[in-house]
Amino acid sequence: MEASSALRISHSSCSISSVALFAKSKGRSRHLKWRSASRKSMSSVRPRRCFVVTNVASEKQTRNLEDSAVLGEDEDEGLDALRPDSSSIVSSIKYHAEFSPSFSPERFELPKAYYATAESVRDMLIVNWNATYNYYEQLNVKQAYYLSMEFLQGRALLNAIGNLELTGAYAEALTKLGHNLEDVAKQEPDAALGNGGLGRLASCFLDSMATLNYPAWGYGLRYRYGLFKQLITKNGQEEVAENWLEMGNPWEIVRNDIFYPIKFYGEVIQGANGRKEWAGGESIIAVGYDVPIPGYKTQTTINLRLWSTKISSEGFNLQAFNAGEHTKAYEAMTRAEKICYILYPGDESYDGKTLRLKQQYTLCSASLQDIIARFEKRSEGAVNWDSFPDKVAVQMNDTHPTLCIPELLRILVDVKGLSWKEAWNITKRTVAYTNHTVLPEALEKWSLNLLQELLPRHVEIIRLIDEELINDIVDEYGTENLEMLKEKLKQMRILDNIELPSSVLESLIESQERLIKNSVEEEEEQEEEEEGKEGSESSKVAKPTAKEEIKNPKEDVKSKGKKADNSKKKEVKDPKKIVSSAFETDPKQAQLVRMANLCVAGGHAVNGVAEIHTDIVKREVFNEFYKLWPEKFQNKTNGVTPRRWIKFCNPELSRIITKWIGSEDWLTNTEKLVELRKFADNDELQSEWREAKMSNKKKIVSFIKDKTGYNVSPEAMFDVQIKRIHEYKRQLLNILGIVYRYKKMKEMSPEERQKKYVPRVCIFGGKAFATYIQAKRIVKFITDVGATINHDPDIGDLLKVVFVPDYNVSIAEVLIPGSELSQHISTAGMEASGTSNMKFAMNGCLLIGTLDGANVEIRQEVGEDNFFLFGARADEIAALREERAKGKFVPDPRFEEVKAYVRSGVFGPYNYNDLMGSLEGNEGYGRADYFLVGKDFPDYIECQDKVDEAYRNQKTWTRMSILNTAGSYKFSSDRTIHQYARDIWGIEAVTLP
Repeated sequence: MEASSALRISHSSCSISSVALFAKSKGRSRHLKWRSASRKSMSSVRPRRCFVVTNVASEKQTRNLEDSAVLGEDEDEGLDALRPDSSSIVSSIKYHAEFSPSFSPERFELPKAYYATAESVRDMLIVNWNATYNYYEQLNVKQAYYLSMEFLQGRALLNAIGNLELTGAYAEALTKLGHNLEDVAKQEPDAALGNGGLGRLASCFLDSMATLNYPAWGYGLRYRYGLFKQLITKNGQEEVAENWLEMGNPWEIVRNDIFYPIKFYGEVIQGANGRKEWAGGESIIAVGYDVPIPGYKTQTTINLRLWSTKISSEGFNLQAFNAGEHTKAYEAMTRAEKICYILYPGDESYDGKTLRLKQQYTLCSASLQDIIARFEKRSEGAVNWDSFPDKVAVQMNDTHPTLCIPELLRILVDVKGLSWKEAWNITKRTVAYTNHTVLPEALEKWSLNLLQELLPRHVEIIRLIDEELINDIVDEYGTENLEMLKEKLKQMRILDNIELPSSVLESLIESQERLIKNSVEEEEEQEEEEEGKEGSESSKVAKPTAKEEIKNPKEDVKSKGKKADNSKKKEVKDPKKIVSSAFETDPKQAQLVRMANLCVAGGHAVNGVAEIHTDIVKREVFNEFYKLWPEKFQNKTNGVTPRRWIKFCNPELSRIITKWIGSEDWLTNTEKLVELRKFADNDELQSEWREAKMSNKKKIVSFIKDKTGYNVSPEAMFDVQIKRIHEYKRQLLNILGIVYRYKKMKEMSPEERQKKYVPRVCIFGGKAFATYIQAKRIVKFITDVGATINHDPDIGDLLKVVFVPDYNVSIAEVLIPGSELSQHISTAGMEASGTSNMKFAMNGCLLIGTLDGANVEIRQEVGEDNFFLFGARADEIAALREERAKGKFVPDPRFEEVKAYVRSGVFGPYNYNDLMGSLEGNEGYGRADYFLVGKDFPDYIECQDKVDEAYRNQKTWTRMSILNTAGSYKFSSDRTIHQYARDIWGIEAVTLP
């Protein structure tokens, strides 16, 4: 179909497209109630001269709305009337197909249809976005800024039109244009801005912030190639660059007027005014790209601002280029642009570490410069910096944005001229930190030398923060007990294996001098008292004989000599030596900056992301900080948005929930899901529930065939583990359990197999980090096991193993609705929370897992009988590892059997000795089964037998499924964001008039 057909273009003083006419009319009706404030706000939104696409329907709609507004009709009914109809949307899509072209004009095929459709939706989002932030600026409300290295958004089209309640209208419009909405939506690549749960959580939070009308922004980086695209070949996982931006991104709005300088290297000099100045070095520019984030059933549209990096034109070496030295000419440009090439570039090399640190600083510096510029703009005149924390809340999503703390201090002190005391007080009241891990390697530590080279001014500031922290510790615990103080500082200091500040050393030496002096004085007083006692005693005895008189002086001389010797020994004590020996550094060890400690010291709040995780944070990870500042620590259990993770990805189940609850209110008030409990045994509901699950399973069957070539049966149980590949998440335990199951099947007759085992399709998905060799071995192992089992005619549909390549949000949206059993089997105490467990539970999937992360709370809410529990508890792990180190662990014979089976070569010629060897021995890196796979294996396979038994009774299983959905009410990100807003950010919802 030609995009230009049926277009009527006129030159007019109004907004773009019939969709924008709707926004204009909306503004007119609103001003009747909002009056002058609204006029001022909306006037800045409307362009004055532009092209407009109109149609008769939309013109009638506009006139009707104006009439209803004048007559004082209900505003909500008026806004419903404003929603563009399919004819308006057709005109808008055609307009963008012709006048916002990303493709050649000859055809209106699916890729072009997607871009034109997305741009038509973006028109509405821009109008809402402008209205939202104009209103926020007028009210000068406190705003939260969420900084994260990852935002794993997934596809935006269906989510945006769903939140705008325009799914039906867009589906009808595209049908008129010869396309199906679902086919058009599939043209959108997933934005490659994240890797796992950290990024998906951030995106769920943005959705909830907008839906709940909280004034908030997200800040991240615009990665050109993302993490990587995962290919599964005969060699296992292979990585290639993501191509998500190759065809452009219709959702982003480049803000060419929003750019900030970022500096690296150079030196620190002191200016004539006494201020420190960071001079010289390498300079780049960070440019803002905005992605509008719409709320559900609200006009509020918030912003995700992503930074891209480049250099100014002066940075291009034209002389070198003209001289034929092209590589040299592009050096500065390449250095700048590569900062935003890859998410988490490999950091095995020095250059890799440098690049990661550049990424983190770019995010922090650009975001804070932008935040401060917005604050100053709103101040309208003299800036009251003490009010900065009353208007700004900065949330650091894990330790990646830690450099926010020294960067905010640098700007306040060096650029704005505040004193250290003022700036430090403002910073501590502004910044907060979310911890996402208890794994030592994830608690970032950076080389002091690298930081010193790259960010010299920030190292000076970090040293000052470290000194402030030490003084707080000394004030709390005193200086008398150097051993205790040494241990406290070892746990809590920001700078690791680095000498104490001179001021602290002087204070400790003075303290030791006083202690020594007091000690000597006390001893002398004690001796004098003893001598006095001796004198009084001697006066009572008889007068000595002449012989005794001769003898006594000699003994007195000896006695005095001993006293002299003792006093000489006392004088040897040197307070400087005592202090220096107690706090000496180790030249053989690296000097490090501990970013997590910096976060705790520099922020006013620290939160864990599940109840058990927060307990571990208080008890173990930051125990000394918790003892010093207990008021800082709090829990904020993660959550996921029920709009994307039920309504949009599982419309069949969503309709059933709405029918039985009686309204769609559960989408913004998930506590209403609890009402499903009273219908859990209802035969009609159970029948509908099973039909919806089967429909979703059939979609998975088609998906698996398309992605892997494997045929699987929808009648089998769908058993799923999709998450980042990591040893602590224990995909290895899962696949070894499958190998054991397969081995036992092979030892049985066909009749015995059918009787004992429920048919299963075991689905894996997830990326192993490119340099994580052991994780990549696990991927290879899973695919080899699948290749063997799936082609075994003896087994047939009784067992299938599928590894879905390039797992992302869109794949999760296919797999989760049709899953029946989901595996969350991490070593207890090592998963901070998890969010996929919440998504599975929301979709009526039963969980098998350990008491780890949010599993603990999920099990409490869905009921212990509706959760398959196994494995060691978190408080047992340390003792079990100690037992292993002492050689006392005796592996279960079934575990030894399965390892031997793998080594037999049944799954191909690849040598799995290193992988199996990691589960053996009692000590050593990469050995001794640190994640307790062998310990939990027997309990795990026995628990899987209970799963089979429960699945055979589909009525019982369906009841358990319904109760999982009902019990997931607590895990909405709306609930979590309310808690952040109330307890950490101190912001209030602002609903547009």
